[in-house]
Amino acid sequence: MTNRSDFKKRLFCDQSLCLGCKTCELRCAVERSSVSKCLNKAVKEEVLPRSRVYVQWEGKRSLPLQCRHCEEAPCLEICPTGALKRDEESRCTYIDGERCITCWMCVMVCPYGVISPAIEIRAADKCDQCFQMAEPFCLAACPTGALQLMSPAEYEQRLADRRMNTSPAEWLSLI
Repeated sequence: MTNRSDFKKRLFCDQSLCLGCKTCELRCAVERSSVSKCLNKAVKEEVLPRSRVYVQWEGKRSLPLQCRHCEEAPCLEICPTGALKRDEESRCTYIDGERCITCWMCVMVCPYGVISPAIEIRAADKCDQCFQMAEPFCLAACPTGALQLMSPAEYEQRLADRRMNTSPAEWLSLI
């Protein structure tokens, strides 16, 4: 098992900054799965672009959800063909669509519900954090900076700092 301090950077969301505008969803869909790479043209494509990040609402708060790239990933363990893989350098998990047999076992075991059946491409689909690029498209698209790339240790430190600088009532409202 990898030591927690060895984790590479991951996408985290500062929920207090998220507007729920879905700009991250749009940018992900257009850049990662459209043929044209242009929003105006992408909405007219035969196979509509698919986002790998999903903004969900809980009451008055919104939160973008994407793969957490679990160190002990149930999706990797259950995949019968090895279509789900882990990039050794970034430690991000990704799907090899050529090997996916659409059994949807990964969809069923994902603890975060962020792997989805993509029938139109005959494979499961999920966020791979754009691990092959310098920066994820969703991160670059977020107009408020709610999405942030940091290590789990940096994120925990940020939460600890926030706890120290807010009253208990304010802290509970952030959770």
